Amino acid sequence: MSNHNQQTSLPRRNFLTNLSSGLAGISLASLLQDEARAAGGHQAPDGQPHFTPKAKSVIWLFMRGGVSHMESFDPKPMLNKYSGKSISETPWKSVQQSEKLKRVRVVVVNDANGQQRNKVYPLQVGYKKYGESGIEVSDWFPHLGGCVDDLSIVRSMWTTDDNHGAQVQFHSGRHMLDERVPTIGAWVNYGLGSLNQNLPQFINMGPRYFDVRDGHYLGPAYDSVPLKVDPKNPLPYAKPELDLSSAEQKIEFSLINQLNQLSAEKFPNDSTLQARIKSYELAFRMQKAVPEVIHFDQETKETQELYGLHQPETKAFGMQLLAARRFVEKGVRFIQIMHGAGAAGAWDSHSNLKSGHSKLAKQVDQPAAGLLKDLKRRGLLKDTIVVFATEFGRTPGSQGSNGRDHHPYGFSIWMAGGGIKGGVAHGTTDELGFHAEENPHYVTDVHATLMQQLGLNSRRLEVPGHKRLEMDYGQPIDEIIA
Repeated sequence: MSNHNQQTSLPRRNFLTNLSSGLAGISLASLLQDEARAAGGHQAPDGQPHFTPKAKSVIWLFMRGGVSHMESFDPKPMLNKYSGKSISETPWKSVQQSEKLKRVRVVVVNDANGQQRNKVYPLQVGYKKYGESGIEVSDWFPHLGGCVDDLSIVRSMWTTDDNHGAQVQFHSGRHMLDERVPTIGAWVNYGLGSLNQNLPQFINMGPRYFDVRDGHYLGPAYDSVPLKVDPKNPLPYAKPELDLSSAEQKIEFSLINQLNQLSAEKFPNDSTLQARIKSYELAFRMQKAVPEVIHFDQETKETQELYGLHQPETKAFGMQLLAARRFVEKGVRFIQIMHGAGAAGAWDSHSNLKSGHSKLAKQVDQPAAGLLKDLKRRGLLKDTIVVFATEFGRTPGSQGSNGRDHHPYGFSIWMAGGGIKGGVAHGTTDELGFHAEENPHYVTDVHATLMQQLGLNSRRLEVPGHKRLEMDYGQPIDEIIA
């Protein structure tokens, strides 16, 4: 493009941006992907899977703060047997000096007399076996227990960040103090084309604190689009600045289009102009399409109750999950739902673990189980992977009198659908729940599993000038793949 073209077309772009500023929050985050592919300075993906996929979409449920694996999906009865004793007084005292998986050596805190202050803390809830698989699940998750034959529970996750920057690490694979790199949602967004041209490809619902971006060096086109389950105002900045009717908006877009076409005729070398036109048109369509998806009037009373919309404890999360199912039906690729308000996350139970976890589990248990059941009966679970994850677990020992501290050395997640086996408990921690012992998996193994099921070879998505570490790619968890 000549300097003359640059000088003339840039003010035009500024004019268009200002004229449609009410749409900028959508278009910049989700609708300029074609432009990004065309002008990214490298051969971007063509939006097609690299091999035959087993899944089309992902619903990513993330519990912020650190869910106790021992009081959820990896019950440890030995905690009751050795309650009140120091870990060194148990048969598993060596776990505190373990350097398995080349992780940081655990620091043991002693009191003035040299005795360990961290005492084994008993289970705060019971558990039982569920389903034909007989997998043990905490009594705080009875509804998910009833779905256990559709779950693959991975009980041997580990990470390296012992603070809540681990939320960043679980999504990107990198420690928060390292260079920020794209998240799993951004990579899926980057690698695959859209299934619905009227909706975002990558949506986030719920609180984010540590890193509200996803694309990073891929660019803002691959960030998630923040969304609220509010039909009147679901998308930030989705409404025009002025109070315009639909007819007035059409006139506005018509004017923009006429000006763009005049500019395109005068400056045919402006290759990004048509992409800009398409992005504004798509933003206009999204203003109508997104609110329609989160209107639940067409859902039966039985379906709404399945997600817990009839109960105050489950309504908020249930609405997000019902919206997620409706977005999957419309072809949205990656729906990311964060649960647990506060900077650290509500699941961060340094004290009052029993009251805190029981309340939070009630908020998510029925809606998550309802999502699985609803997807399954509609034939959507076979094409949709549901992930239930958290940044780390909680310690086997107590913190204070009635809590557990952060614990990155071993914890649990589960996955279901999209070619993932059901009724599987894969990997183990030791009898106290301290270390991932059998089949340990770093967090990016979850990413690699999703990518494989979506038909993507992560190594073919490399971007020149940005080196990825081997652990960034992860390894698919073959044992849970059907």
